[in-house]
Amino acid sequence: MNATRRGTHPSPAGPAPARFDQVLAHARAENRAALATYLPAGYPNQAQSLRILHRLAEVADVIELGWPYSEPALDGPVIQQAAAQSLAGGFQVHHLLESIRALATSPASVLVMAYYPPLYKYGLERAAGELAQAGAAGVILPDLPIEEADAWLAAARHHGLHTIFVVAPSTTDARLRRICAAAGGMLYAPAVAGVTGSTGPLHDALPAFVQRLRAATDLPIGVGIGVSTPAHAQEVSLIADVTIVGSALIRTIDAAHGPRQQAAAAVDLARALNAGLRRPNRSRAA
Repeated sequence: MNATRRGTHPSPAGPAPARFDQVLAHARAENRAALATYLPAGYPNQAQSLRILHRLAEVADVIELGWPYSEPALDGPVIQQAAAQSLAGGFQVHHLLESIRALATSPASVLVMAYYPPLYKYGLERAAGELAQAGAAGVILPDLPIEEADAWLAAARHHGLHTIFVVAPSTTDARLRRICAAAGGMLYAPAVAGVTGSTGPLHDALPAFVQRLRAATDLPIGVGIGVSTPAHAQEVSLIADVTIVGSALIRTIDAAHGPRQQAAAAVDLARALNAGLRRPNRSRAA
């Protein structure tokens, strides 16, 4: 498989949420899972972040940009440190918006991962409007309960943004139905229990959980949190529509020395992850 797919991706033109749907449909037509790579905006600094993101957008189908936050409940030490580095370097929301705009003509679609407190502090309507105008397709909200999501959902719908919920295996059927009715773009399933950054095996119950999600919705299923190796990515590709990798990418960047080396190392990992995402037959992931 050609890991650098520029020229074979759908055109970036059109509304960003439709662009996200189209990118996933394109991956499905190629009988592979889509690759989503996560980095906090402004990490390791804004200029270097933009350099790395542009390179990743030539390989990944989706760029997931984190809105750095000082109390990220779902994130382990690797992402916490990367977000802290961005904040210490002077991160402001306009850096996030700049990053989204910089990727507007890239082959990849852009999602934002945001915790609710900074989103609320910034203003839900203002945040949704500015993110949509910059070119984001949607927002992943790992800490927003569906029971408290009405205000955000109204703002997101008003501006045409997908809202992507992280769904725990412990979610009841009734609550899952409510989440599926409100969600857009995809559902996000954790590959392991606990916070991001795990390098151990994926949860044994993950395939059954993804099947449960598929029985509840026609939305694509993304799997992240604990996907750290090409072998993990290949395992996820057999059951999910999107393979999401973050902490492993940050560890790779941290281990490289110099801007060019960091960007090259990030792309090399993305290519290695991509190599196993094509499925062995034409059946839909299930």
